[in-house]
Amino acid sequence: MSGKYFLLTALLTLAIVGTLSCQPPASNPRKSIVVTYSILGSIVKELVGDEATVTVSIPNGLDPHEWEPSAKDIEAINKADMVIQNGLNLESGMEKTLWTAKNKGVKFFTAAEHITVRRVGPGEGIPSGDPDQVVGAADPHLWMDPAAIKSVVSALSPRLKQDLDIDVTSQALNLESRLDDLDKGLTETVAVIPPEDRKLVTGHESMGYFARRYGFKVVGVIIPSLSTQAEVSAADLAALKKSIQDNHVKAIFTELGTSPAVANAIAAETGVRTVELTTHTLPGDGSYFTFMRNIASVITDALK
Repeated sequence: MSGKYFLLTALLTLAIVGTLSCQPPASNPRKSIVVTYSILGSIVKELVGDEATVTVSIPNGLDPHEWEPSAKDIEAINKADMVIQNGLNLESGMEKTLWTAKNKGVKFFTAAEHITVRRVGPGEGIPSGDPDQVVGAADPHLWMDPAAIKSVVSALSPRLKQDLDIDVTSQALNLESRLDDLDKGLTETVAVIPPEDRKLVTGHESMGYFARRYGFKVVGVIIPSLSTQAEVSAADLAALKKSIQDNHVKAIFTELGTSPAVANAIAAETGVRTVELTTHTLPGDGSYFTFMRNIASVITDALK
């Protein structure tokens, strides 16, 4: 009996060991990346894929200039392995939260540090009393230029490898190529607009990067600031109406944060129609590429 018992015990031990050895090793939990803004988040998700969990703080369609984080948002930022922000005061409502997380040791990547920043220049016809609109103020709307986004991707890829041990080199090369194709496609789309008609009037100063890239001129804005939070004076509106008439503007492009009543009043007085432009909201498919193509198409249809 003792021999049979010993043999049975040995066989059971081997079976248990064999079963354990066949089980896959416990996988490391995926890294957590928090992106402050939805449009930048779309690019990060395309780059990272399944290599990390990517969450976006500011919900798609909400104004990044005024949004403030909840307790849950703050917790996610503090627990993140990396936070990716736009920078240049876009996330002004999150400034304290982001500063605190950075001081706690959370790794940060700031997109604006890796592009050629557009700055407000003299003679743009916009008042200088607002700190977000003085000559030399940095424009945060960098996503309006695919070439700038390409620079962000090129810089983010090695940082992900360095800080999170996530290798997305091949994904970055593919994404950069697609951004090049997007850039060429947008150039072709707007090519039908005569040079004399490439004049933009927008809700606020959000189209500077697009204008610089594709040969447009911003001749007026309803809200005289890089932020939607600035106040509009009667003098601002009078100057805008004059600019619209002097430049023979064909359309007023309204956007997130633009007062429909103010835009419609200006349109009625100048005889220029309003056209909605989604400069801060991703389309239904969540794609940056669709987002930019839609913007180019809307502008082209209005000005050609």
